[in-house]
Amino acid sequence: MKSLMFPLQDVLEELGTWCRISTLRDLKTITMRVESEGLSFLTITLPTFASDFQKSLDEGQVGSQLFQGFRRGRGGLPLFLGGFLGLIFDREGGRLLDDPSIDAIHAIRQITLLFSKVLLPCTQVREQKAIDKFVECEQDLRESDASRSIDENRDFLRMSNLLWSPVLQEVDEVIFYGQIVPKHGPGSTAEKLLGNKKYLQHEWTERLEGPFPHGEFLFPNLRYYSSNLNRTKVLEPGQERPVRVVTVPKTLKTPRVIAIEPTCMQYVQQGIMEQLVERIERFDTVRLFVGFTDRLPNQELAKKGSSTGSLATLDLSEASDRVSNQLVRIMTTNFPHFAEAVDSCRSRKADVPGYGVKRLAKFASMGSALTFPVESMVFTTLVFLGIERALNRRLTLKDIKSFEGQVRIYGDDIIVPVDYVHSVVGLLETFGFQVNANKSFWTGKFRESCGKEYYDGHDVSIVKLRRSIPTRRTAAREIISLVSFRNQLYYAGLWGTCKTLDEYLRRLIPFPVVLETSPVLGRHSFLGFETQKVCARLHRPLVKGFVKRAVIPASDLRDDAALLKVFLKRGDEPFADRKHLERAGRPDAVDIKLGWASAV
Repeated sequence: MKSLMFPLQDVLEELGTWCRISTLRDLKTITMRVESEGLSFLTITLPTFASDFQKSLDEGQVGSQLFQGFRRGRGGLPLFLGGFLGLIFDREGGRLLDDPSIDAIHAIRQITLLFSKVLLPCTQVREQKAIDKFVECEQDLRESDASRSIDENRDFLRMSNLLWSPVLQEVDEVIFYGQIVPKHGPGSTAEKLLGNKKYLQHEWTERLEGPFPHGEFLFPNLRYYSSNLNRTKVLEPGQERPVRVVTVPKTLKTPRVIAIEPTCMQYVQQGIMEQLVERIERFDTVRLFVGFTDRLPNQELAKKGSSTGSLATLDLSEASDRVSNQLVRIMTTNFPHFAEAVDSCRSRKADVPGYGVKRLAKFASMGSALTFPVESMVFTTLVFLGIERALNRRLTLKDIKSFEGQVRIYGDDIIVPVDYVHSVVGLLETFGFQVNANKSFWTGKFRESCGKEYYDGHDVSIVKLRRSIPTRRTAAREIISLVSFRNQLYYAGLWGTCKTLDEYLRRLIPFPVVLETSPVLGRHSFLGFETQKVCARLHRPLVKGFVKRAVIPASDLRDDAALLKVFLKRGDEPFADRKHLERAGRPDAVDIKLGWASAV
């Protein structure tokens, strides 16, 4: 805990200097409350303060119900960080100033959110609460499905056809002609198969067998299939392996709940996802509004919205878990081959800790390769349906194209025109989704989307510490994280804090000055890089430092399974890793190794 205090102390002091205020009392408050409340003050209480602060910016004043747990002074402003708040809000009435200090807004966010994403395990109580919410979400979905009217479902289908028909028609044909090429993802599976072991899978399902016969998908060719007729077990629907629901660290306040798919399901999902995303990003009508890899359009629109006030940024709670399978069925009604394919590789049951095996109403949780593109399609459909209802007339393709630069969806990060935001929010809630009020903005000058935050056109994005502060050289992941944190602070202009971190890191590892492209764990600088010696063979500058080394686990693959992997490879280039048949999968561990390496 003490190790977390020193970067916060330096950040607090440096930002105080930026804004020409004293932060001594703020530091005293933080120190006293950390001693009495522990780590939760830094990771939970301060981020809650930040949420109330952003809400105050949005509402234009400091509300009486905000900043619970912090003493207030005159005008209702909290005494904690009062020097910064006085540059943003009127000290007498708590109203937002006409020209608030952008530096002070950035400072408060940086101080209070510095530790909001530190990867630390939650308590068992918080983990169980997240699991309980996962189960409650299932009941909410069933109630939402039952409460929607026939007309609402019909409108959803009509708008979906207007947007996605050209895309889904092409994917439908690809599936009909047997052109889906499956592939394995990098993560774990419900059977706990890792690396090359996935190519030795011996389970398939009866539902998959229709559109994706296992003889074509699990063997290099039919000769191998005919000689191994009894190798694969084809499971009836009642025998199918459920997804494995687990929690992974997200914040100290709440973990992230994911569902790990069976090998055969994710194998097919990856192939369908590849074809679906490729076509969405190619069709002019929909690629203007949906993104899967490039966050920049969302960020630019968020900046525009903060400056002009014309665009709103929306964030959904439990977005993936609230996409109803019934909605996906409606969306795919007119494309039978695509509908059958998507349904066949969707897991219908989940093994939930403490609850046993439960049947799922959701389309899929995080963990399915199809979750991200399908939820984006659903959200885009609902956004334009909400706009249509606000206009009180049916949209045409020409109408939809006219919203270029005003509507953008990246997962559950949604941008819509402010004029239609209430209609869109209402429709999302009608279809079972929950808009996160703490992360959705449309009334003030603050906007947030895809990792970037803006106020009145100014970038007020911050740097967050992701792991605890390392105290020994063997803590490789923590050292890598701290080096990254230091360099992000450098680009953010917090050079005083960087100086303290440089001194701390130099006591753990050699810490030379290198370029951003260098593999060496070193400090970045606008002034260039250092050269300790020159490579005799390539004549490039070298420095001595630590380089990240990820050890790929041993995973031997031979015979027909190895041939299958080769046939499934994308592109004409050879495998980047010459030992891909000997080692595969995500690294067992990450290490750092000392040696000479390029500084550029």
